[in-house]
Amino acid sequence: MDGRARTAWTNTTHDWAAAVDTGHLAGIRVEAAEFAPGGVEHLVLEVLAYPGDEAAARGAGRCVVILHADGSVSVRDDGRGTDTRVDEHGEVVKKPVMATKDLRFFDRPEAERLPDGRPRRGMSVVAALSSWLVHTNRRHHGAWTQRYEHGLPVTGLDPVEPDGTTGTCVTFRADPSLVPQTSLDADRLVRWAAHWPALEVRVEFAGREDQTGVGGGPSRGRAAL
Repeated sequence: MDGRARTAWTNTTHDWAAAVDTGHLAGIRVEAAEFAPGGVEHLVLEVLAYPGDEAAARGAGRCVVILHADGSVSVRDDGRGTDTRVDEHGEVVKKPVMATKDLRFFDRPEAERLPDGRPRRGMSVVAALSSWLVHTNRRHHGAWTQRYEHGLPVTGLDPVEPDGTTGTCVTFRADPSLVPQTSLDADRLVRWAAHWPALEVRVEFAGREDQTGVGGGPSRGRAAL
């Protein structure tokens, strides 16, 4: 909670002043091949980088990547959840991670490299190149979900029932007209996840009991967060 004017909020990873940057999102779609080299796997790494940041800040974290039969992917973590505040008008505002540029990485030659060797650009790349994306956020003071289509929010922050946990779940379906629909290699994703040593990552296939996890190899059952 904050209660101050948005213009007084400190910008760290994103600019709080605007919820959506349509020009930024459109530019990503025009240069889709540049921003999603390697197809969907690169987009998964863009999402995983955020739980990786969170785990590094807290000293440890867990994350589950779920591969769905329709080609969509869910990435669920046990972090603190996306920063959400209340402005001077009492309006609930979340950090605009989906629809604006990440100030640390986008258009920065020195941006960190993801495990596939490609530069990190930020979550807005995933949102802009997805036919749809659903972001569910759980924090200690509330929980909500919001849907995007090609990076543009098509719902508000819809409340969801708290369940006593915190963290985020990002589920997205990359647009096949923009992103090559290559098969996701679960073992490779797990190997790449070692890039974030504080983050324990498991990869699951929806509807199947087998899963692969960092450090433990194949195991049975679903990981609980």
